[in-house]
Amino acid sequence: MNTTAQPLATLLRQLKPVQLRLLAELNNSQALGVAAARVGIAQPAASRHMAEMEALLGLALHERQGRGLTLTPVGEALARRAARIQIELADAARDISEAATGRSGVVRVGAVTGPALSLVLPALTEFQRLYPEFRAEVTVATSVHLCEQLRAGHLDFALARLSLGETQLDAHRIAGEPLSLVVRRGHPLVVLPNITLDDLLRYEWVMGDDETLLTQTVMARLADLHAPAPLRRISTSSFLFTLALLNQTDAIAPLATPVATSFSGNPSVPFVTLPLDLGMTVAPFSLVTRIGTRLTPSAQRLADAILGMA
Repeated sequence: MNTTAQPLATLLRQLKPVQLRLLAELNNSQALGVAAARVGIAQPAASRHMAEMEALLGLALHERQGRGLTLTPVGEALARRAARIQIELADAARDISEAATGRSGVVRVGAVTGPALSLVLPALTEFQRLYPEFRAEVTVATSVHLCEQLRAGHLDFALARLSLGETQLDAHRIAGEPLSLVVRRGHPLVVLPNITLDDLLRYEWVMGDDETLLTQTVMARLADLHAPAPLRRISTSSFLFTLALLNQTDAIAPLATPVATSFSGNPSVPFVTLPLDLGMTVAPFSLVTRIGTRLTPSAQRLADAILGMA
């Protein structure tokens, strides 16, 4: 056994919950006054708590920099653990509430657009039929944003893609995400008997910037087909803005096939899928959770249902 680690572990157990909360908030804000306000204490009390922690541990947790402060490497390490403790306590409260009341709690799920429509939506529809009291909060966003929300404890799980080098999140791989090309009803391309790649490249394409995975996928596939990059006068990652552009212009948008299919099956929707498959598929998405944590019973049931549909 490490003789130096044991005394430190004993000392860490003496830290107060309010001190751990303060340290976690300080890591986010880098301002003692802001962190104190979020915890619900005065700034002098926050300063006293910081001094008490450093005296107890015999380690410097923060240092002044101009008018602000930063955490030392030791402080950052402890703050990350403190944040995890706050998340676990919040999840424990939800577990206890479900067990005590017998009612399903609120499940917070995130997803990128395609899986949100093809998996999350039908799973939630079925759950509402089976469990009338079941409630869910759904966030549809990019993988980067969803993973940030997941690390912060604002989501239970997400259908997203992990970045390389991720250390806090775990992923259960599900499937790749094929792309289809969507235009407005009445687009000149719709009346062509056979649409070619050259026909497509005569029009503007609506996509995100070059850093987005969808755009990188499209560009890589066009390069494989020895085709030039499409014209893009407007780049956006906003789904609603993309639909507005499609509705008012002759632009073409590569969208997740489940999203495109939802348009094609509804004649009242002013968008259609072009009958041409360029073989574009975005890298597989996964069911992503925080490493070392267990989902609440309600969240686990929903996650299992989604995996069963995939």
